[in-house]
Amino acid sequence: MKDGADKPKALVYCRVSSARQVREGHGLDSQETRCREYAARMDYEILEVFHDQGVQGAIVDRPAMQAMLAFIRGHSRRDRFVVLIDDISRLARGLETHLKLRSAIMTAGARLESPSVEFGSDPDSILVENLLASVSQHQRQKNAEQVVNRMRARVMNGYWVFSPPAGYRYEKVAGHGKMLVRDDPDASIVCEALEGYASGRFGSVSEVQRFLRSDSGFARGGRRGINFNFVKELLERSLYAGYIDVSKWGIKLHPGKHEPLITFDTWLRIQQRLVDKAPALARKDLNEDFPLRGFVVCGCCNKPMTAAWARGRSAEYPYYWCRTDGCPESGKSIRRNDIEQEFEDLLQELRPSEDLFHLLGDMLGEAWKERQATTKRAVADIRSEITQIERKIEQLVERILAADSPALVAAYEKEVRKMEERRIALSERARSGTRPTKTFDEAVRTAWDFLENPRKLWASGRLVDRRMVLQLTFGGRAAYDRNQGFRTAIPTLPFSVLAGIRTGDLGLVEPRGIEPLTSALRTQRSPI
Repeated sequence: MKDGADKPKALVYCRVSSARQVREGHGLDSQETRCREYAARMDYEILEVFHDQGVQGAIVDRPAMQAMLAFIRGHSRRDRFVVLIDDISRLARGLETHLKLRSAIMTAGARLESPSVEFGSDPDSILVENLLASVSQHQRQKNAEQVVNRMRARVMNGYWVFSPPAGYRYEKVAGHGKMLVRDDPDASIVCEALEGYASGRFGSVSEVQRFLRSDSGFARGGRRGINFNFVKELLERSLYAGYIDVSKWGIKLHPGKHEPLITFDTWLRIQQRLVDKAPALARKDLNEDFPLRGFVVCGCCNKPMTAAWARGRSAEYPYYWCRTDGCPESGKSIRRNDIEQEFEDLLQELRPSEDLFHLLGDMLGEAWKERQATTKRAVADIRSEITQIERKIEQLVERILAADSPALVAAYEKEVRKMEERRIALSERARSGTRPTKTFDEAVRTAWDFLENPRKLWASGRLVDRRMVLQLTFGGRAAYDRNQGFRTAIPTLPFSVLAGIRTGDLGLVEPRGIEPLTSALRTQRSPI
């Protein structure tokens, strides 16, 4: 037995590649134990143990490996350290990586040893070492291939296998294993964002981003994470409509087993809006302090007014004003409270009378009944169109198989994709048409409340709600004069219809013919 001072000095290097091995404690401890047993047999003194946790075998630049090499270089070359590894695969899982690390260890002034393989400098030993490293590389590649194949097979069975997107989380479900489930409140927030963009409530991707950032619950992971690219990817994900897309595996619009947050038809409208890039009313400098910024224009030059806080003697005060050069009103400020109060008065004028509201309800109720009666005929037409689309898809697939030109194949595939999207949307409509429908009150409750009193939503104070009021009540910007106030603003279609009924400009029936009808219908209809 050698004295401690004369014993060869050894360092132990251990590595595991998966986070699961790190969490469960498998691998590192057993590797270290075998290396310690080998060191005891060889009468080596172990100075340090280095662990690389969750590092793939094909990676050269590893934290613990670099720390070990620095440790070796920090000592005299006379020390001649021995680096112990449990198995050749623990050093690397690829021939190129193995040779680089082997060379780095030797260059630093140490030699490599293992209880499971002998490292030598003769041709036979080098051949065996390289063969073992190549076998280890092959095992790594086969393992990766098997993992990908298992993941792809699970996707083909309708299950998402990657990180869960916002609004979902993984949960073990009986009969399904680990699958995506709704993660509220995030799921409800994402649903509101998607449906809001599809309907035009949010005029741009930036408005969706602003909405998501405004919700403290959704932004708990950090407002910076909700960047433009994050929001655009969220809008593009067919996963939210219940369909899986993995382009690298050639999987497109595959039905998923998870619960969708929106309908496929809604998703299609979102994609169309992203392509159209319609101009939006919103501005980047919108905030809760000045919700009318971008909506109000100068009554003199018709240019958008700006808004800001102005410093007074003892406090700051909010104002709107025109800043167009050459405009007579340029620089003349208007108090925020004045202009916003007058806007609220405009909203109040849009509110229909109770009698008029009941009349509109009767008209919509009759239209609702008529639509319900035609649903079965519409479903039959939809199924006929689906059959035609499926026939066309089969024809295009045959052309793809027979085509030699890559450009032609790409064009055919693009057309198949469009038809497949149309088929899915029609199938969804056909299924919804055969289900029990909601009552009239349930279907129109939200819209009804808004039409009855648009000022109520404005009074919520939320910027998102106020921007929606601007989009739903007026067809464009409104001109404001400092002396005369708001000029005539053009209301959107629903309020134009109400105004037409009120003034008798619709030309449908004579005013005297309305009263008996509304009185009779009102007695048969429950209030909304």
